[in-house]
Amino acid sequence: MSPQGLAALLCKEGDWHLAQEDLPIATAFYMAAFSCSGPMTVQKVKSLDKGLWEKVIATLETWCKGNSQIPKIQCNNLALVPLSVGIAAVFLSTLSPNNVVSSECVAVCSKALKGMTADKNLRDEEALGLLLERAAAYFFLGGRMQEMMQDLVQAFTETPVQAKKHFEKLFSSHDTERIEEQARTVLEVKFAAYREAVRARTELRGNDGTELLPPVIQTVQFLLQISPGSKRELSVRLADCQLLCGCIRNALDICDHLLAAEQKTYYNTLLVLRGFCSLHTHNHQQALEDFQKVVEHDSPHPNSCVKALCGRGLIRISGGSHYLTALDYITACQLKLEETIFTVKSYVPWNQRGLLVKVLQEEGQKMLQKKRDAPGVYQLASLLVELDASDEASRILCADALYQLGWVEEAHKLLLVALSKNPQRSPILARLALLQLKKGFLYDGNQLLKKVIKTGDASCLLPIMDIFKDEDRKLMQTHCHFRALTILTDKQEDADIKEAVAYLSFAIIASGGYAEDSLLVRARCYGHLGQKKTAIFDFNAILKQDPMNVQALSGRGFIYLALKRQKEAVQDFTSALKLEAEVVIPAILSLKHEAQGLITQWLLQHGRTVLTELVATKELSKEETFRDLLMIAGALIKICKDAQYHIFYIDVLIANGRYEEALIHLQEAFGHSLADEFANARLAVLQLKKRNMPVAAHSFSNLAEKDERELGFLLNFLDPKQQQHLSQVAAQEGNVLIKEYRYEKALGYYTLAILSSKDNPRYLRQRAVCLMHLKKYGRALKDMEKVIQKHGCNSLKTRVDDHCSKGHLLLSVSEEETAVKEYIEALQLEESMALCSIMKGPGREILAKTFHKIAQYYFEMHHYEEAWKITDYGLIVDKNSTELKKLKARLKREASGCSIH
Repeated sequence: MSPQGLAALLCKEGDWHLAQEDLPIATAFYMAAFSCSGPMTVQKVKSLDKGLWEKVIATLETWCKGNSQIPKIQCNNLALVPLSVGIAAVFLSTLSPNNVVSSECVAVCSKALKGMTADKNLRDEEALGLLLERAAAYFFLGGRMQEMMQDLVQAFTETPVQAKKHFEKLFSSHDTERIEEQARTVLEVKFAAYREAVRARTELRGNDGTELLPPVIQTVQFLLQISPGSKRELSVRLADCQLLCGCIRNALDICDHLLAAEQKTYYNTLLVLRGFCSLHTHNHQQALEDFQKVVEHDSPHPNSCVKALCGRGLIRISGGSHYLTALDYITACQLKLEETIFTVKSYVPWNQRGLLVKVLQEEGQKMLQKKRDAPGVYQLASLLVELDASDEASRILCADALYQLGWVEEAHKLLLVALSKNPQRSPILARLALLQLKKGFLYDGNQLLKKVIKTGDASCLLPIMDIFKDEDRKLMQTHCHFRALTILTDKQEDADIKEAVAYLSFAIIASGGYAEDSLLVRARCYGHLGQKKTAIFDFNAILKQDPMNVQALSGRGFIYLALKRQKEAVQDFTSALKLEAEVVIPAILSLKHEAQGLITQWLLQHGRTVLTELVATKELSKEETFRDLLMIAGALIKICKDAQYHIFYIDVLIANGRYEEALIHLQEAFGHSLADEFANARLAVLQLKKRNMPVAAHSFSNLAEKDERELGFLLNFLDPKQQQHLSQVAAQEGNVLIKEYRYEKALGYYTLAILSSKDNPRYLRQRAVCLMHLKKYGRALKDMEKVIQKHGCNSLKTRVDDHCSKGHLLLSVSEEETAVKEYIEALQLEESMALCSIMKGPGREILAKTFHKIAQYYFEMHHYEEAWKITDYGLIVDKNSTELKKLKARLKREASGCSIH
């Protein structure tokens, strides 16, 4: 029977009892009819006579006040809804909307419940009944859905089994359907409130809104009690809410149970929920399997797919697959951006959200730098901005994506908003500057660049350049380079140069790291500012790309010159001169006199070192080396007219066998009357090539005493036969001069003989004698030491004489102890020859006194053996020496206990 039919039947029963003047029974039947069909019953009762209608109202008021009990009724064995005070109150308020008693009825229930709650008797049958009575009152009154649901949920939460029994007595199946519908409405409203709270979160790692979930869970649990037909659907909803509020174990149990069942509805949703449960418990393998199944499903549910992509992307971070993480989140955003935002804020664990955002920011930036998927990155950046509106990096990423999409104005607006929050942020200023230049607003762009310079963060351009288009980067590069040149043209103060350096740095970055013209100018600026190592870095950057860049080579050479790094400076200037001498020479000439002198001396030293090695090793066939030397020499005589540079140039020509050119240059540089010994010596070398030995010997002897090293270098130009012949001629001339007592002049010839003969002992002895006459005993001693070192195949007499000569020289410099040792060495070699040599000088008596003096010294020092030995050899020198005899006697007495024989 339909509700309307049942209501009509019950009204008919009520009419019959009313006719029998059984007013309580009649009113009860009318109230039962009202529970089935309110409008029909109200219409029926209102059609009664006024007197009867008032009696029905009065009866209902009596029941609502609790002054009498509602009678139980039966009708043809039909199952009727149990009548209650709540239904009576609703029926009364419907018949008489302004009736005070009906409204007081709900208040009475509430007061009774309050008292029971205070007595902690809420689980009692009476309390439960009152709670459900009030819920029924709210239900039948209408418009009190929230209060009704609150009472119902409370009742079912406290004692679900008993509450269900009472509920079934109070409400018909039709009422239950209406209550279920209303409960679902409340559920959606409450869950929507939770979603809104999540959406409104300002803190990325916050969990605001989770406090709204327990009422949602209780509503779901209530619906599970009254809607058994929707158990799977509501269980899925319950698992979702349990997961969201952090009850992971409960959610996982529900998911496992439902997935194990034969029914496969909500399969994707359950897999996603279980995946996040596993993720929370660090079971990444299980989580990944569940997420993967959802993503690979033939017809995945969109919301589930979004969540699965977010979950899988999160797991991929731990595996280092950051790019794939970004792709997952881009795909999720493209499916449903709002759902992706909600998923990250609610399903992703709070302590992993920060890492997720950083990974997505970095990967988005990389994708833009590689010009990949700008639309996808824009979606990703939009997600990041929603997750944390205060994160500047996300806003910048969004602006960069907009730029690559060609939405320049939108990018500009977004950057302006970011700038308003932080006016000094160089990454924002730099991007705005480039956009202004792109739009042709050069002044505005330059003002922004000036602000970037003031921040001191030129590196902020580095990540931008790979994002912006080539034509825009070129625009930035050109503008900054010419701006720097303008500054350097107008002003030269340190502050101006630093500003120019900043613009040049922008230009270099805009070029991709290599802009030769900007690097050159910046390197020179650094040099001017004293930042020499930084300048070298820039020059190196140029030379790495172009090793033959003359300006960079010479520029770096000047820096090395300032740093006094001779080897590096010479290497750079040599390389530069070889490439383009006409550019390098004026640059050197523009230096201050001291700097010019230093670099020319370094170049000369380098050239001389190389040439000396070539000549000494006779490697005169190295044409390339000679070309380099001629280049250096040619540059030096253009830079400075000093004789030493012309001499070097002539030496290179001679070494290279270009004698005629050498002679011509010699005459042009020094004239025909060569007063300069060094020039004269070169002429001598050239004359020797024409076999003019005496003249050459004369020139070389003049140089010999002035610079032996220079003479030795020149002699290497001669072949061995020429050197041997020259030594003989020089020695002969020296002998002639020494007989004429022209010792100074003879000395030069002897030196020439020694150098050209490679230290022949005979010539060393002759020079030692000459030096003795000149009283240059120290030099003479060095010559005799060289002679003695070469004793090998010399005759015995020669060796004896050499030791005696050295001893005589040592006496001349008052080194008496060493002199005595030399004479003893001679006496040990051959006594008679030694005595004969001693007779020639200094004489036996004088030498004996020296022996006595040294022996006496050893005696006083108690070195008796040395004293005895010297005394013995002294008596060989002069056997009549009284002092030596006395000393020997004393030695016998004093050292009688010692073995001195």
